[in-house]
Amino acid sequence: MLADLSPVPALRKAAQQLSKMSSDRRAGKLVKECHRLLSVRAEANSPAIAQDIIAEFGTLTDAELDTLFDALASEFSPDPQAVLTAAQAYAADPSSRALATLSAAAEPPRQELFRRLNRAPGGTAALVRLRRHLLLRLKKHSEWQSVEADFLHLLSSWFNPGFLEMRRVDWSSPAHLLEQIIQHEAVHAIDGWDDLRRRLQPDRRCFAFFHPQLANVPLIFVEVALGTAMPDAIAPLIDKNSAITSPKQFRVAAFYSISNCEPGLRGVSLGNFLIKRVAEELKLELPQLKTFCTLSPIPGFMSWLTRGKAALVYEGLKPAVLKRLNVAHDVLHAATNGELAKLGSTETLKALDDDANEALLALASAYLIHESPRTQGDPVARFHLDNGARLERINALANVSAKGLKQSAGMMVNYLYNLDRVEQSHEDFVNGTVTYARAVSSLI
Repeated sequence: MLADLSPVPALRKAAQQLSKMSSDRRAGKLVKECHRLLSVRAEANSPAIAQDIIAEFGTLTDAELDTLFDALASEFSPDPQAVLTAAQAYAADPSSRALATLSAAAEPPRQELFRRLNRAPGGTAALVRLRRHLLLRLKKHSEWQSVEADFLHLLSSWFNPGFLEMRRVDWSSPAHLLEQIIQHEAVHAIDGWDDLRRRLQPDRRCFAFFHPQLANVPLIFVEVALGTAMPDAIAPLIDKNSAITSPKQFRVAAFYSISNCEPGLRGVSLGNFLIKRVAEELKLELPQLKTFCTLSPIPGFMSWLTRGKAALVYEGLKPAVLKRLNVAHDVLHAATNGELAKLGSTETLKALDDDANEALLALASAYLIHESPRTQGDPVARFHLDNGARLERINALANVSAKGLKQSAGMMVNYLYNLDRVEQSHEDFVNGTVTYARAVSSLI
């Protein structure tokens, strides 16, 4: 067999090498510009340099982004020797001046770089997009954790909930905004324009929150159903063919969906007392409303349950309660022939006897009361409890969608917002205590 003497593979390899060299030069030039931006003292020159850098961000390839993040982690970190010297000086003389020197030495230069970029037109949006790219790659690059920590620190300040503007979204809102609501609905998918139209009818409300630097982009939005009683299932709330409730019957506002729209702001707390702001707005519009609650998923429950009895051990849990929870676990284990994942099936759930149903609710109650204060606790529970809600009721077979069954065996939760007590409940949760109704604790 004759050897392949075609020049194509060699040419392709050479082209790839040239492309890589060009990419490396481009990324290296951008890093130099970042150093230059930090070194500029004249305020007038900084915006022009910053805008050039921001313009480049949007055109970087994956490889060039990796080079940039590598440089941010290695070249824009504090000088270890300077930090050590300042720390030793502060230990010897813990004065305010020495502390200020230590703080200045310990602050990564990339924080000031991000601040200068943020001051330029379009800088905030560019940095949020840059963090979005970082988060997509972070699992494979633990050395970038320090960059992520600085992003999170600064964005948490720049996107303080006090800066956010709340606007009602209705059918007359701009089309681009309505399209984003459809696109970003993360809890209960919106099935086209007819579905969205039903969610904006007179017995529904949608409120979106905006940041001044991203004025036309909703960061987070809340959907509300107005009705006569606290809901115990999601299907009637999102049925696009359901009858419209008369305003004369409005007594309850149920928050059934909260969605974040910007992946680059993941982990940035946009929702602090967000529901309270919406509830107060609704109270002004509809004084007859008496109850403000949620109908919320329990996305972490099944994952926790399948960890086995080891997950039931909590500090301070009374032995009698632990015994009952172990028995409940045994009952479910027997009901599913040792395959707890079967609880993600409507057929299995409907076949459970009374003892197994009670066991399921008992374990859900324990999960929400005892696991929620932990950092790895259910994210939805932590959100509402941290916002000052009370754990009010657990509803079986409330969400029989594939997602609801898989994540929480079809259960959903009502969290109650007592507007006069949200601050106290929030403070209790921060201190490790969940505020809950007797109807929940009695399940254990």
